[in-house]
Amino acid sequence: MLAGVALENGEKDADHLKLIMQHEPAKQAIAVSDSKYNEDIFDSSLKLEETHLDEGYKDGFHEGLVLGQQEGRDVGLKVGFEVGEEIGFYRGCVDVWNSAIRADPSCLTPHVQKNVKQMEELIKVYPILDPENESVQDVMNSLRAKFKAVSASLASSSSSSMKLEYDGLLKSSAASNLDF
Repeated sequence: MLAGVALENGEKDADHLKLIMQHEPAKQAIAVSDSKYNEDIFDSSLKLEETHLDEGYKDGFHEGLVLGQQEGRDVGLKVGFEVGEEIGFYRGCVDVWNSAIRADPSCLTPHVQKNVKQMEELIKVYPILDPENESVQDVMNSLRAKFKAVSASLASSSSSSMKLEYDGLLKSSAASNLDF
């Protein structure tokens, strides 16, 4: 529109138009920058609640990560200790039974001796260093079942005087009160 007006007024006005057009982008930029400046002042006050909400969310999320890691570490330590204690108990039982078998091979029935040997194999294959292994729970369940079978066989055997009970952390009512 300015270009059309300048061309009607002649050649002299064309030079003037060039000067105006050169300065026009700067004027537009200043106008845009002024409007952004004015909008930013009001936007920040209008978006104050949203800003605080976002900051609070970020702070809470960070604190949740820190607390979650600490709680996970504590639970992992407790569960790892309990599993280690149980595996150690079974290892001790197998060692005692194997010592009894070496001292007197007829003290345990062949069926019980077979279960003791199977418990020993399960302890060897238990993935202690790989807790994410999917077979962890299966091996532990098999160990518990074998232990119950051997214990029941020993309890029902009138010739055997061996009786073992596990009163460790897993069965204790005080286990839930322990803090690490």
